[in-house]
Amino acid sequence: MNKLDIKIIPKIKGTYIVGGSIRDIILGRSPFDYDIAVFGNPEKFAKKIAVKKSDHIIELGKKDHKIIRVISDNKIFDISSANGQTIEDDLLKRDFTINAMAYSLSSGKIIDCTGGMKDIADKKIRMVSNTAFEKDPVRLIRAYRIGASLNFEIDTNTVSAIRKNAKLIKNSAGERIRSEFLRILHTPKSHHFISQMADTGLLFAIFPELGKLKGCIQNRFHQYDVFEHTMKAFYHLENILNNKITHSIDENTASLLKFAILLHDTGKPLVKKTDNKGNVRFYGHSKKGAEITNEISSRLKLSTKEKYFVDFIIRNHVDPLHLFIAKSKGTLTNKGITRFFIKCGDNTPYLLLHSIADMKGKGDKGKEEFIEFAKNMILKYFSEFMQRKKMPVLITGNDLINEFGLSPSPLFKKIIFKVEEAMLSNQINTKQEALSLVKKLLNSD
Repeated sequence: MNKLDIKIIPKIKGTYIVGGSIRDIILGRSPFDYDIAVFGNPEKFAKKIAVKKSDHIIELGKKDHKIIRVISDNKIFDISSANGQTIEDDLLKRDFTINAMAYSLSSGKIIDCTGGMKDIADKKIRMVSNTAFEKDPVRLIRAYRIGASLNFEIDTNTVSAIRKNAKLIKNSAGERIRSEFLRILHTPKSHHFISQMADTGLLFAIFPELGKLKGCIQNRFHQYDVFEHTMKAFYHLENILNNKITHSIDENTASLLKFAILLHDTGKPLVKKTDNKGNVRFYGHSKKGAEITNEISSRLKLSTKEKYFVDFIIRNHVDPLHLFIAKSKGTLTNKGITRFFIKCGDNTPYLLLHSIADMKGKGDKGKEEFIEFAKNMILKYFSEFMQRKKMPVLITGNDLINEFGLSPSPLFKKIIFKVEEAMLSNQINTKQEALSLVKKLLNSD
């Protein structure tokens, strides 16, 4: 054990470090938090750890399963009463064997009654008992979260049990599901585990809306049905995000981008139309998909900021294609590009990365021209638009009052926006040019 991390924990008989912290130490990781099972009084034990003035003690959980949390030396210690007459009783009630080991603080020995050490060596996730998922259905998704985090595989009997019990996940609180699912998306190989969740039916138990995508045949621009396209687009997005060029994207944003692409086409089955020539259309699927995803986001208790980001990506995910079509027709102007950048703001590069993955997920070749266009748009956003956005404003409300005798009104905002748009489009560069534009705008009204 790492004595530097556990030196402040009293070596009292009947106290054990349990769960994932033992697993992490065996794997050579330094745990941030420790679970401690106590045969005795958890509050009394917590006070023995919290001896410095800077230490904090917090009570968590319900009366029947109270946890005393101690925050000390940038570590978290969660202390609770052992669940059973012996430590083995406690361990046999846990989720997976790799989490069902204990370290005796008094003897310094590891207790492993479920074969967790061997499963760590074999990189395997195995349920402790046949009733593990019935006791706490969120363990169904946790199996994949741990697998994705450690790059372990789930053993076949556990997979069978997940398939059998998948529908139980609806009994778990939305915020617990969200926490586990987003942690899967944080990992660089989440596609592998999301695909496995689909194979067992767990993915569709969590997101029934995705089940409707299976067998939803698309038009001639798509090689796959909507669900297979979604999974391939997810795969391509993850590869893009794993690329060293996009490492500046923070972990939370990356996971929300993956969340968005998983749900981006959920509106298609509801708006699908076939014309008299047999052509399939999905008019309005972006808006419908955003509405469906908002319901999902609320169900999983995403924050307002997270919901807005996911909604924006899905609601606008076809816009880059519309820009490309305009370019192909020769009708795309600098002003049109600038309006797109202004509308999307900080979300611009994320929306364009989504569109690249979405296009790659269509399957057939011939998409290189769009992908090159989207990449150039990202470059243009950073090298031109963002650079011009840093420039000082050309006119202010005071200029409109002093130069044109205008009074503050909604017209102010409209004129200033038009001037900013022209400046960002590189149509004007000086204050005099801005004033001339204002004069022209006023004369045209």
